[in-house]
Amino acid sequence: MKLTSHNLHRQGFTLVELLLVMMIIATLAAIVIPKFAGRSEQAKITAAQAQISAIGLALDSFEVDCGYYPKNGDLTALIQQPSDSTSWKGPYLSKGIPSDPWNNAYVYEYPGKHNANGYDLVSAGPDGRAGTDDDINNWDANKK
Repeated sequence: MKLTSHNLHRQGFTLVELLLVMMIIATLAAIVIPKFAGRSEQAKITAAQAQISAIGLALDSFEVDCGYYPKNGDLTALIQQPSDSTSWKGPYLSKGIPSDPWNNAYVYEYPGKHNANGYDLVSAGPDGRAGTDDDINNWDANKK
């Protein structure tokens, strides 16, 4: 087969064709990427809720064994035996005290301001600032 100038010209894409393909890809990315970004943020919120539940279960187990909740702000009692406890049966968290999905520490308060007979456990949420609308906590189960 002999190559002619016409055959050589049709072997590649024109600049217009390449730009058209790039525009289609950019349009699809503009539609798809925000949907995935929103899902990853929702997944982090769900993970924070699950971690708060797991820490809450560990705190309740500690209270059953020791007869009291750990001192205010001190979650280390869940992984290391406090010096004043003789009935500690921990560690109550096998992998240590987790950070929230945004790499911030969970805030633990006992006695709780929102749970007067228990404790408050809260993540500062996506913005990393405590006391804002995106906080995830153990007293408002319907909060997203």
